Amino acid sequence: MKKVTIRDFVKKKGKEKITMLTAYDYPTAKIVSETELDGILVGDSLGMVALGYPSTVYVSMNEMIIHAQAVARANPPQLVVVDMPFLSYEVDIKEAVRNAGRLIRAGGEAVKIEGGEEVKDVVKAIVKAGIPVMGHIGLTPQRYLKLGGYRVMGKSKEEEEQLVRDAEELENSGVFSIVIENTYADIAKRITEKVSVPTICIGSGPYCDGQILVIHDILGLSDFKPYFAKTYVNLKEIIGNSIRQYINEVREGKFPEKQHYKEKKELT
Repeated sequence: MKKVTIRDFVKKKGKEKITMLTAYDYPTAKIVSETELDGILVGDSLGMVALGYPSTVYVSMNEMIIHAQAVARANPPQLVVVDMPFLSYEVDIKEAVRNAGRLIRAGGEAVKIEGGEEVKDVVKAIVKAGIPVMGHIGLTPQRYLKLGGYRVMGKSKEEEEQLVRDAEELENSGVFSIVIENTYADIAKRITEKVSVPTICIGSGPYCDGQILVIHDILGLSDFKPYFAKTYVNLKEIIGNSIRQYINEVREGKFPEKQHYKEKKELT
C-alpha cells in the first residue's frame, strides 16, 4: 500500500470518504498496517482505554511519546496523527511548538489539537514550524469540565455559530483537516460545506468527508460504549473464553501437549 500523506487527505475532500481509527501499540498498528485504512490516530483516548485513567486530562507528553513510538515501529502506510495532550499546548506557544516537534520525532506525521478560535495562534505557529496540524472541534474531551460534561454540541444557535467560526479559524490558521466530535449532524454538514479542508466525524453523522472511531469500541473491548460507536466483533468475549479454555486445559493436564515441549532424552 502506498504511503498516505496529508496531501492524500486533502485530495479526498468531497470525493472519497476518509477512514481513520485509533491505535496505541505495535501489534495493533501492525494489524492496521495490512488494511486500506487511511489514517491512524494515536489518541489521548489511550488514557481511558489503555491506561485506565478516568479521563484524557491525565495523559502526559511522555506517555504520548511512548505510544507514538510503538505505533511508528510498525511502519504503517497510514498517515500517523498524534494527539497533543492536555496542557502541552495551552500554556505557551513556544512550548507548544517544542512539544509538537517531540511527537513528530517520536514517529508522528502530524499532530491533532483540540479547540477552535482559542488555539488559532498555536496552530499557526506549529504549522509555520513545518508540522501538519489536524484540528478538533465540537466535543473536546480535554475541556469536558468547562463544557459541563460529555454532551452533544451545538444545541443553541450561539453554540452552532461558534462551531462554524471555530472551523473557519482553524482553516485560516493552516490545518489540513478537522475532526468534528459529537455535534448535531446538520451542523457538521454545514461546516463540511463551509470549509475547503476535509472534515472527519466522530459521533457527528454521515455528512463529513470521513469517519474516525476508537478501535477498542469497534472491537468490543471497551467497558463504556458511546452511542455513536458500532461494535463489529466482541473480542472481549472471545478473549475471555480463550483464557477460560487455557485454565481448564492446564488444570486437566491437556496443555502442554507433546508439540509444545522438548525432552533431552530425544537427543540420545
